[in-house]
Amino acid sequence: DRVSELVRPGITTKEVDEAAAAFMQEAKVRSAFLGYRLGHRIFPGNICISLNDEVVHGIASQRRIQYGDIVKLDIGVIENGWVGDTATTVPVGIVEERIDQLLRVTENALERAIRIAREGTRLGDICAEIEDEARRNRFSVVREFVGHGVGRKLHEEPQIPNYGKRGSGPRLKAGMTLAIEPMINLGTAAVRLLDDGWTVRTADGMPSAHFEHTVLITRNEPEILTWRAKTQLK
Repeated sequence: DRVSELVRPGITTKEVDEAAAAFMQEAKVRSAFLGYRLGHRIFPGNICISLNDEVVHGIASQRRIQYGDIVKLDIGVIENGWVGDTATTVPVGIVEERIDQLLRVTENALERAIRIAREGTRLGDICAEIEDEARRNRFSVVREFVGHGVGRKLHEEPQIPNYGKRGSGPRLKAGMTLAIEPMINLGTAAVRLLDDGWTVRTADGMPSAHFEHTVLITRNEPEILTWRAKTQLK
């Protein structure tokens, strides 16, 4: 919430990133993203901050946030050797009605997936829940990037696509921790990787939304480990 509250017209994405780093230091945790290696590439930011048609993995810069933007904040931290991963999409001022709907649908998709995430649920049921919510509202889901298990490492098994078939996949077990993260596009599902090797954008330049929580699977209700003050399952 503290990082989200910084998002306003005129602030640079670098300033948001630096403030997030200060908050982490204050909380005595460290970034799970800074220095993350993918092949020969090393991620340079404390958080991922992606604007408008950028889907995920945006790198902070001197770019200034403008009124009408939507800003995706993806934050991963390490505390006592354990990783937590969460994301939200913040509208800057009033956005177009269809974009506002995109944000609401993406957050709803996450909530619907979390609600059924408990011991015995098939992984495919969670994936299908997200896809169905997107399709029902005439949006598309990103297929190249997925949710994942999380624990001592940022990315663990199982992979959690935002599409799938009900009744398929392994059954969830109590004690699993999952980063469930719908990435839903206003236009086509297709995406492209920028030359920086990290930032992913929609292929058609249309906006994308991203919400995420780290969830502990139990025998009963799922426990949201990255619960934010304003988070409330409907």
